[in-house]
Amino acid sequence: MAAFLLGAVLLIVQPQIVPSRPAINSNAETSSQSVQRELLKKTSQKNDFKENIHSNGSCQQLPQTIIIGVRKGGTRALLEMLSLHPDIAAAESEVHFFDWEDHYRNGLQWYINQMPFSYPHQITVEKTPAYFTSPKVPERVYNMNQSMRLLLILRDPSERVLSDYTQVFYNHMQKHKPYPSIEQFLVKHGELNVDYKAINRSLYYIHMQNWLKYFPLDHIHIVDGDKLIKDPFPEIEKVERFLKLSPQINASNFYFNKTKGFYCLRDSGRERCLHESKGRAHPQVDTRLLEKLQEYFHEPNKKFFELVGRTFDWHTFMAS
Repeated sequence: MAAFLLGAVLLIVQPQIVPSRPAINSNAETSSQSVQRELLKKTSQKNDFKENIHSNGSCQQLPQTIIIGVRKGGTRALLEMLSLHPDIAAAESEVHFFDWEDHYRNGLQWYINQMPFSYPHQITVEKTPAYFTSPKVPERVYNMNQSMRLLLILRDPSERVLSDYTQVFYNHMQKHKPYPSIEQFLVKHGELNVDYKAINRSLYYIHMQNWLKYFPLDHIHIVDGDKLIKDPFPEIEKVERFLKLSPQINASNFYFNKTKGFYCLRDSGRERCLHESKGRAHPQVDTRLLEKLQEYFHEPNKKFFELVGRTFDWHTFMAS
């Protein structure tokens, strides 16, 4: 299918130096800023919130930590594993407050109402993977809470593209709807289709630059999604330290399920695995096409490593 691919397609975009805080233009206020100002004006005062207090002393509160992405990076696994800790209260569903306008216009009171009941000593966490790649979200989160602790889980960009396609493919299959092969998305006019949305989502350094305009790097903990799959405990230990949680999760909370082919969780004698939709086999892709994809991500990956000051063991194919 991909034998006709010609040449290497590389993205060469120099990352701009970005400030750790937003630059403010006093002469011009965007419509987004105006909406945010009104939103905060309506709901920023403590007395504006209607606290839903349970008889046991728990209540709903704004999250102190958000898992911002990335889509198909392992966000659900991260949330499930983090929820093993007794001091974590996690929202069950993806809220999409900051990226969906219909939700955002509802205000912070609506956002609080989507949160779980938690005790004062607990950290409330919500997960919406689309936040990482949504341009408006960093500013909106910053305006709500400048001290927010952010969790970002990433995996090999090429593998993430394949996983992204696989999810949409199976969604169509379940609805008995046809869906094009992955080659039809990856190839356009004989070359790699860099306009494919799944590829754009894997250009981590572009999206990370946007977040670093509003949050310092020490407020964003990057979880290695590939390592989380192979050996989850060390990665979860790092998350515990980042969130300043007492070390409660241990190696015995994880066990490898040979049937499913990935780690499952054990909590107080109860065992559970992720939904069957997780860990699906990726489609077979022509080797040369896969190499083109990996080659394309070589430069963007280097820029991301420089941006965050660390490297990841991601597949990179270099043309000879």
